[in-house]
Amino acid sequence: MMKQHSMARRLRKAALASFLVAVALPQAAMATPAGAGAEGVQVPAGQQLMLETVGRGLITYECRAKKDAAGQFEWGFLGPDAVLTDRGGKSVGRYFGPPATWEHADGSKVTGTQLATAPAGAGNIPLQLVKTNPAMGKGAMSEVSYIQRMATQGGVAPAQACTADNLGQKTQVQYQADYLFYRSV
Repeated sequence: MMKQHSMARRLRKAALASFLVAVALPQAAMATPAGAGAEGVQVPAGQQLMLETVGRGLITYECRAKKDAAGQFEWGFLGPDAVLTDRGGKSVGRYFGPPATWEHADGSKVTGTQLATAPAGAGNIPLQLVKTNPAMGKGAMSEVSYIQRMATQGGVAPAQACTADNLGQKTQVQYQADYLFYRSV
């Protein structure tokens, strides 16, 4: 009988511990925004994650002469064109430029100034931190203060040579990135 009570007590303690872990882990995950610890592109203190999106689209590059380098050429960034979706895949807006503009489906939009970048691995555009300018329109973007570009895939300038022979040629490359939108608290 004593062994049964002891065993029952241990089982209740184990069940309680499992329950506490199950409740605490999701709350801990919500307390630390995705991307908050990304080296070099952290949002400042006092910011709260308000919207997570995935951007999928194209980045356009143009073959042009290098500035202050006679006879040399490079692929120059012209701008992005991507659809922003929520984590469930529902379209919630667009990212396009220039200037770099994030527009929500409700019509509100922001532009911003790049504050920092960090490497994202070979073949991927860098991670990025942007401080937004005042929003245009009322809606989801009206409170956004910072945007992080995280989990980038692709998007770098083409491997094809840029020379005098293809000067002015435009080409598009596919990319994907997470865009995390923050507001001041």
